[in-house]
Amino acid sequence: MSLPNSIGLIVFAHGSRVAAANEAVEAVAVEAARRAQIPAFRAAFLELAHPSLGEAVEQLARQGARRILITPYFLTMGRHLTEDLPRLIDQIRPQHPELTLQASPPLDGHPELAAILAARARALLADGEQP
Repeated sequence: MSLPNSIGLIVFAHGSRVAAANEAVEAVAVEAARRAQIPAFRAAFLELAHPSLGEAVEQLARQGARRILITPYFLTMGRHLTEDLPRLIDQIRPQHPELTLQASPPLDGHPELAAILAARARALLADGEQP
């Protein structure tokens, strides 16, 4: 059962001049929303691609979202998450006082991250190539 449209999800990434990189983030947003059973979602980008975080919030608000979950597609808690994301959220809040905006931590520290890295290493070993 999916969550109501009053819940929105934004997968927030840096953005790239390489279209395929931005498309990959969009594909992750689709799959994350499917797994979380959140029907209203968007990918958003800090720079170099659209929509911006503000644009994505606006799109979800027009769809009826009132609580928007922002999940950073960043590995660690660097400057973009300690400075840029809070600044952007602070700029958006006065424009949308009816919304609740919440940001999750970065990917670093998630228990599955080591498992993902181990799977990538195992895949290299399975290729059988020697250095």
